[in-house]
Amino acid sequence: MSKKYFTNDYVKFFKDLKSNNNKEWFHSQKKRYAESVKIPFANFVSDLIEAVQKHEPEIQVLPKDCISRINRDIRFAKDKTPYNLNLNAFVSKGGKKDKSVPGLFVRLAHDMVGIMGGCYGPDKEKLGKIRQAIIDNPKEFNQLISRKAFKEKFGEIEGEKMKRIPKDLREAAEKQALILNKNFYYMASEKASLISSDKLMKTLMDHYKIMKPLNDFLTR
Repeated sequence: MSKKYFTNDYVKFFKDLKSNNNKEWFHSQKKRYAESVKIPFANFVSDLIEAVQKHEPEIQVLPKDCISRINRDIRFAKDKTPYNLNLNAFVSKGGKKDKSVPGLFVRLAHDMVGIMGGCYGPDKEKLGKIRQAIIDNPKEFNQLISRKAFKEKFGEIEGEKMKRIPKDLREAAEKQALILNKNFYYMASEKASLISSDKLMKTLMDHYKIMKPLNDFLTR
């Protein structure tokens, strides 16, 4: 796992992009983008998928299924800058198209490394099943979110909560407020200097191993 995927120019590229977030500058830097960002990121994600598959062989995705586009969707955005200031990868059975499938989400930005697990944007049916699982298995759920390693790395489960509590959830919500969540995700961050370090993969997989039991609970 001791392997360098990126040079310092990965971070520098996104710092420069922050100050020059326009199509003219980006197109003038296409060769640099390919050599310092796009190609190394694809190689990195390929190895990341293989590392995760050792624990979840049922995950059968390619890097292109996991890597987000650098182009922003600005159709309904107030911010019309055309490019994201990071690259993201979502390694799970659903890949980038379905973030409700628990997996390992990684963001490499100019100012941080973001690491996320859990379930984001589940539909009504999935959300109902997660809530029922928490109601049916309160001891297991509480043990998972109370583990020392989990709390040290991720803190707690985050996500928007219901504003109005349905009658059928009131009693359960008094025992466990997370029942009211619409999303169940957890995040950690590391310094951007990790990106060009040979410790990048090991650090991500250490986080993954800590989040996996809770990912498994949400998946089940």
